Amino acid sequence: MAKPIRIKDHLNEAGIVQRRIILATVVIVLLSGVLLARMFWLQVVQYEHHATLSENNRVHVQPIPPARGRIYDRNGVVLAENRPSFSLNITRERVPDLETTVALLQSLLELDDEDINQLHRRLGQRRRPFEAVPVMFNLTEDQIARIAVNQFRLPGIEVQASFVRHYPRAEHFAHAVGYVGRINEREMETIDRVAYAGTHYIGKTGVERFYEHLLHGKVGYEEVETNARGRVLRVLKRTEPESGRDLTLHLDSRLQAVAEEALGNRRGAVVAIEPKTGGVLAYVSQPSFNPNLFVTGISHADYGELRDSIDQPLFNRVVRGLYPPGSTIKQIVALAGLDYGVTTRTARVYDPGFYQLPNNSHKYRNWNRYGDGWVDMELAMARSNDTYFYDLAHKLGIDRMHEFMTKFGLGTRVSLDIFEESAGLMPSREWKRASRRQPWYPGETLITGIGQGYMLSTPLQLAHSTALIANRGVWKRPRLLADADGQGPDESDTPENVVLRNPSDWDFIIRTMEMVMHGERGTARSAAAGAPYRMAGKTGTAQVVAIAQGARYDSAALRERHRDHALFVGFAPVDDPQIAVAVMVENGESGGRVAAPVGRMLFDAWLLPEPEPEPEPESIEEEVTP
Repeated sequence: MAKPIRIKDHLNEAGIVQRRIILATVVIVLLSGVLLARMFWLQVVQYEHHATLSENNRVHVQPIPPARGRIYDRNGVVLAENRPSFSLNITRERVPDLETTVALLQSLLELDDEDINQLHRRLGQRRRPFEAVPVMFNLTEDQIARIAVNQFRLPGIEVQASFVRHYPRAEHFAHAVGYVGRINEREMETIDRVAYAGTHYIGKTGVERFYEHLLHGKVGYEEVETNARGRVLRVLKRTEPESGRDLTLHLDSRLQAVAEEALGNRRGAVVAIEPKTGGVLAYVSQPSFNPNLFVTGISHADYGELRDSIDQPLFNRVVRGLYPPGSTIKQIVALAGLDYGVTTRTARVYDPGFYQLPNNSHKYRNWNRYGDGWVDMELAMARSNDTYFYDLAHKLGIDRMHEFMTKFGLGTRVSLDIFEESAGLMPSREWKRASRRQPWYPGETLITGIGQGYMLSTPLQLAHSTALIANRGVWKRPRLLADADGQGPDESDTPENVVLRNPSDWDFIIRTMEMVMHGERGTARSAAAGAPYRMAGKTGTAQVVAIAQGARYDSAALRERHRDHALFVGFAPVDDPQIAVAVMVENGESGGRVAAPVGRMLFDAWLLPEPEPEPEPESIEEEVTP
């Protein structure tokens, strides 16, 4: 049976096509309208906004780091400067094979594995591919020459000159001036990133750290035009950076050298202060270290050697070293006794070689086990008689001793601008109750009276308290900065002067200290022999390990580091004090024999004319007979 033939409805199909055309036309018109509306919105309504974005894509602001301020001593000797240095930079965009290039650098420059690891760490910092990354610093002439000869094999590698911090005096001022180092992640969280844009270094210790805000300067900027990939095409505008301020310190390089020479190879600290200004003239912590090692990044080997040294060269003994002050605080105890009226200048105490509290069998030894007999205050100071000061401390009591001695800065931070100073410890009943949960015992008052027990001081505090006596109670906080382009240190937070009920007690105590140096029985008379000026001082010996009751100090039986510390404080000349010093020699044993001569050398260097250099002998040419 044949299928029926279907006849197409041409009119119906034509209508469908027409409707589709109309629908497509409407859609096209609508989409064109949306597009035109969007273009109008972007190009007319939001023109200014997108014009700004476009400009920002084309123009970039690049920071220009400022030159760091220099540091000088009082005579203009440079202590910290900016020295040209050659660094190796890698631009990753221009390096076809980074691993091959690094391997070639390792071979050419004879780098070890630690150098390569450090290079990779610096390359790993977030930088755009076209930016040069400094990966090595302080290139030698030989290294620069090798790179130059092989430049055709090292695309993307270039040697660039820049300025890095340099310390010409190296270890001689390391603890006072400090050093700068690369900014770490922890510091990045605290600094103003805008102010430090383009800067890789920041002060880490010493003056460099304390006066970072003056030394750093103000960053400059360049407005540069870039292409789509961010490469610089031209400089549109340049704002010059402002260099950091130059600092002049009170430190004296010549006196510093004398102090180091006097201390020799022994561990210890020497501080010299100008009483009238508080300026620190010498600041020695020995042993020291070379701060230049830290500027561009110290190696693990070098740092491990410094960190693990038993002599602790990184430890700043001047302000961080806490030592029992020993007899160097007896003049302050004597002043307290006079000021509170518990004794007089002529009151005598009998010394059989020890002291005992009432109804107590324990004997507190005098350093002279045979005793000095009847002693008054002047003889007790000259002889550094412990028995006299045990008795005086017992009469004063710990409360009055604590009240009076803190007026001299003991147990407090005394400096204006010295970084990371320790407060030390001037013990009290409240301190012991809070820290040890124990009551205060009378015997502890006695040993505090001779600078032992819980009491701890820094060499800087001892120098300051001595300068305070030289000033007759006028406070001048120790400070390193003398001038920063016309600006001095902030002195707004200066304690009140020490005022005595009887001002003539100052002169009396100074006379007793003078007897330590010039008296027939003075403990430092040998150090003062032949001096053309009068000096006042006090020697001290501080125990490192306790000695059992009834036992004698035996130097030969003790390890070298268990022997007593030797201390000396003093000022000169007596009639017009120009310099006050504190000397601490670790395990030096004798303040009069070891520490006092160091103080005398500083006095001579500061007060006496510098000797004229001896003329070189004239060379005499021999006649030669032909």
